[in-house]
Amino acid sequence: MTKITKDFDNYTLNFGPQHPAAHGVLRLILELEGETVVGSDPHIGLLHRGTEKLAETKPYNQSIGYMDRLDYVSMMANEHAYVLAIEELAGLQVPERAQYIRVLFSEITRILNHLMWIGANALDLGAMSVFLYAFREREDLFDCYEAASGARMHACYFRPGGVYRDLPDVMPQYEKGLSRSQKEVDKLNENRQGSLLDFIWDFTERFEACVDEYETLLTDNRIWKQRTVGIGVVTPERAKALGFTGPMLRGSGVAWDLRKMAPYEVYNKMDFDIPVGKEGDCYDRYLVRVEEMRQSNRIVRQCVKWLQQNKGPVMVADHKFAPPSRTMMKQDMEALIHQFKLSTEGYCLPKGEVYKAVEHPKGEFGIYLVSDGANKPYRVKIRPPSFVHLSAIDEMLKGHMLADAPAIIATIDIVLGDVDR
Repeated sequence: MTKITKDFDNYTLNFGPQHPAAHGVLRLILELEGETVVGSDPHIGLLHRGTEKLAETKPYNQSIGYMDRLDYVSMMANEHAYVLAIEELAGLQVPERAQYIRVLFSEITRILNHLMWIGANALDLGAMSVFLYAFREREDLFDCYEAASGARMHACYFRPGGVYRDLPDVMPQYEKGLSRSQKEVDKLNENRQGSLLDFIWDFTERFEACVDEYETLLTDNRIWKQRTVGIGVVTPERAKALGFTGPMLRGSGVAWDLRKMAPYEVYNKMDFDIPVGKEGDCYDRYLVRVEEMRQSNRIVRQCVKWLQQNKGPVMVADHKFAPPSRTMMKQDMEALIHQFKLSTEGYCLPKGEVYKAVEHPKGEFGIYLVSDGANKPYRVKIRPPSFVHLSAIDEMLKGHMLADAPAIIATIDIVLGDVDR
């Protein structure tokens, strides 16, 4: 038998752009030496929707819905930065109750994001059950989204000057149907007898035990640790140099969080901790996100307590920015004019520029807004965390095995909606 002595050449592999491989329409061109990655080139643009340019052609309020569709796992967090930028230029003072509602839903959104992340990350590495557990809790939180805004995902709930409407006093309930008996419906509706705040409070009381269940499945699981410990290590110095923020930066041991370092809304009144890692690997980033869910749960409970005890307006009284009530519009001519002009032309902001950033679930999400005095922005530039973190993928993958690529892509927690903006 002839002995084959041919050396292996480097091999080029397309990783993606199909969704199961690359967490979106990302095409990753990998240079392999055997099964070791020696180079990776992320190709983006396959999802490009021109959000920034579209926002420059519409009145300010008509672009809030575009923000939801950037990172479509962290919808209200995107809206938050956009409305803060408008409020800064307009000089609007948001009512305190609206600020608490915004913080409440920002933290609900953080939990939603991390639940999606932990389920998808586990699925990428072969753990099936966690995905089902995480989506069980996501359904309850989507019910909160729907009760407040009318939409389960793309809420368009935050508005310049406050929020769209106050929280409802009645929580929607399940109804008996062909697939559910009355007994099952009664069981499902047990915690829906009160207001939305009562439902959220009930969720927070059982959510800690749910996080314990995720950790039971993963944290000390030897296969999970073999797939994540020592994988995709980024030092604190390198993480800062690469522009990392959020869990990517905190996983490397840097305690940087805009909610603490540059507080906005009522975060300076909240009691919570910033979890940080030590090794900067995939496992530490997993632990940071798990602990962040617990801390967000703490913040949500504080917001619910305050909102239950304090009533008040949730929108500024200036009808150049906030529409009058339907009753007022039908009785007062000036209110009708305000409503008509707001719906057709929007409002003009003073000339100037502003950059506002929030601690998005994935990192620092910023909006750079330039106004030339018109009723639509002269320039909108979005600073998404996914785009910045994706740029480091070549460095993070180099020297790892091909089987480690899904773990590293998942740990970055990218969504292509705000990469291809």
